[in-house]
Amino acid sequence: MTTIPGIGPNPTRRALLQGRIRWLVAATITYNVIEAGVAITAGTIASSAALIGFGLDSIVEVASAAAVAWQFSVTDHERREKTALRVIAVSFFALAAYVTFDAVRALLGTGQAEHSTAGLILAGLSLLIMPFLSYAQRRTGRELGSASAVADSKQTLLCTYLSGVLLVGLALNSLFGWSWADPIAALIIAAVAVKEGREAWRGDACCAPMPMAGAATATSSADGCGDGCCKD
Repeated sequence: MTTIPGIGPNPTRRALLQGRIRWLVAATITYNVIEAGVAITAGTIASSAALIGFGLDSIVEVASAAAVAWQFSVTDHERREKTALRVIAVSFFALAAYVTFDAVRALLGTGQAEHSTAGLILAGLSLLIMPFLSYAQRRTGRELGSASAVADSKQTLLCTYLSGVLLVGLALNSLFGWSWADPIAALIIAAVAVKEGREAWRGDACCAPMPMAGAATATSSADGCGDGCCKD
């Protein structure tokens, strides 16, 4: 975690933000464990590779959130920032690899997915819930100056995109039998996952903590900040 004199939350505010991060991580893990179980079960019943892939993505999301929880589990959590970012980056890469493999299989005509009411409901719920979790994680992580928390918020946001892809794919397959729509969109999501994974690996997910009220604005010494999470 980057520290700049005169910038960043005071100790009381920092403790509050760290507690909020832990609560958000717990909520993310709980929801994704349930999501993974429902998606994999429904996908197996409907022979839907997209649903099974979505469930596996939820497991990746749990690993990413657990890495952030591990980082903040001790007082010297700054020392664990880099390791947590590595875990998140690997999670992004693993997700991209699986989604690409699954999309190619679908485009080659391997397997015919059936209609899944449970899958449609799950995708719709995730599309509504995940953006709020991602926003809360990102805002808290930015104020705290935690690159790993911001990177995990991107993982959650990617899950939102996958929810949209899954919902559209299942709907088009159910209504029109367009089996190609989902894998094409999934390949785009895989490309985004690789980009986010590279940023997390380099530590570009966030810059310095945001200034305290009344503090003079300073320029971050952190490298990167490609996503514009902090400004001079």
